Amino acid sequence: MTATALPRPRRTRRTMPGLTPTLGFTLFYLGLIVLIPLAGVFFKASGLGFAGMWKVITSERVLAALSLSFGAAAIAAVLNAVFGAIVAWVFVRYEFPGKRLFDAFIDLPFALPTAVAGIALTALYSENGWIGSVLALAGIKVAYTPLGIIVAMTFIGLPFVVRTVEPVLREVERDLEEAAATLGARRWQTVLRVIAPAVFPSLVTGFALSFARAVGEYGSVIFIAGNFPMVSEIAPLLIIIKLEEFDYKGATAVAATMLVLSFLLLLTINLLQAWVRRRV
Repeated sequence: MTATALPRPRRTRRTMPGLTPTLGFTLFYLGLIVLIPLAGVFFKASGLGFAGMWKVITSERVLAALSLSFGAAAIAAVLNAVFGAIVAWVFVRYEFPGKRLFDAFIDLPFALPTAVAGIALTALYSENGWIGSVLALAGIKVAYTPLGIIVAMTFIGLPFVVRTVEPVLREVERDLEEAAATLGARRWQTVLRVIAPAVFPSLVTGFALSFARAVGEYGSVIFIAGNFPMVSEIAPLLIIIKLEEFDYKGATAVAATMLVLSFLLLLTINLLQAWVRRRV
């Protein structure tokens, strides 16, 4: 008897496109929107040569601006991580009058023009403003100081933490909290050992987003900063100043330095987040 060949199973056609077209489109889109412009910054800065770039980025004024931008952004991101998590907890776990209204206020920094935010913060925290006049009695000056920069960066970065942590808090099962309570765990023990491990990866993500936004923030900061060189001058403003002075290579050198530092910090944060997820 001759063996009859079995028919080959027909390949099921997927609704969504496969890896090859989607990966190709992803690489093309990222290259066109992100990689090519960033490569242009490094290409322009390379015109100075290594010695020229080193001279620009190690100048006293540039180092002061970079340290202020990254330092203030880190402090603002830490504040947002702490208080943003508390705000998210309140909105997820409790009901109170005006909840929807206050919840809408959280997103205002997303929609509000940065210049308007800067003017509003300056009016509030200046020495004759509503909040600044009270702080001035205690000898605290906010406007036109590095403290004002931290305030502005905290203002624009808060929604990133709140909106990142909220969905995770909603998914945390309350049965686990009740089980921990029945086993004798106190409230802080339940928060630290049950809730915190589940929320921590999203909190790190919110911290990274808040930090990245704060580092590159310009509009809401320059109004309240005062922009005094070596005191309250941020790196983005220094780039604008160099461009106005037609020092394009110097501006791109500072921009390239900010890109490298931001990438290294965000890469470190992402690696930490991946490590935490594996441990959890």
